[in-house]
Amino acid sequence: MIELVACDVAGTTVQEHGAVYVALREAVEAAGATPSDADIDRAMGADKREAIYALLGGPSPGTVEDVFADFHARLTAAYAARRPEPLPGVEKAFTVLREAGIKVALTTGFDRSITDAILDRLGWDSSVVDAVVCADDVAAGRPAPYMIFRAMELTGVRAVSSVLTAGDTVLDLRAGSNAGAAYVVGVLTGAMNAGQLGVERHTHLLPGVADVPALLGLGG
Repeated sequence: MIELVACDVAGTTVQEHGAVYVALREAVEAAGATPSDADIDRAMGADKREAIYALLGGPSPGTVEDVFADFHARLTAAYAARRPEPLPGVEKAFTVLREAGIKVALTTGFDRSITDAILDRLGWDSSVVDAVVCADDVAAGRPAPYMIFRAMELTGVRAVSSVLTAGDTVLDLRAGSNAGAAYVVGVLTGAMNAGQLGVERHTHLLPGVADVPALLGLGG
């Protein structure tokens, strides 16, 4: 019996038109880095400070904070110009899951300030999801499983065998596997395709989070 569904945000539950990775690339390029497409792919789903550190080749913490501030400003401007919105069927899926007694949590590589701004724009509060865990709430971001464990703490779920994780990136799948979740679901609503996700350990690949209730036999 699944008690908790823990979902990523950008590309998994929220359509933000890829703005996060455009802003990330622009910020590190402005700092002198020349990331390849593969470098950006590896950053997908990661804690953004950790991603910046890796893309810049391990600079001083002060430099990371400067580039993160630039990234934050670029992303905020992008979201103001093109508002993030729920992916199709996600809000209905959340309702179906919660009506069945299943907790819904969001986990994200964003920090709290970015996450709160997105959720405020969407109008997602405790009436929509049960918990929100950000990269800066834990000791390390994905592929570490700590955000999933924190979501379990916040929702009172004690067994990883009662957890389903869903995400659109390789790091989402690795975090779910590292947590030992019963279901590790890759969704195809983000930038990565079935070929990229399929080579990672997973239990299911689905078109989107909208299909999770049916996977659990709940319809919707």
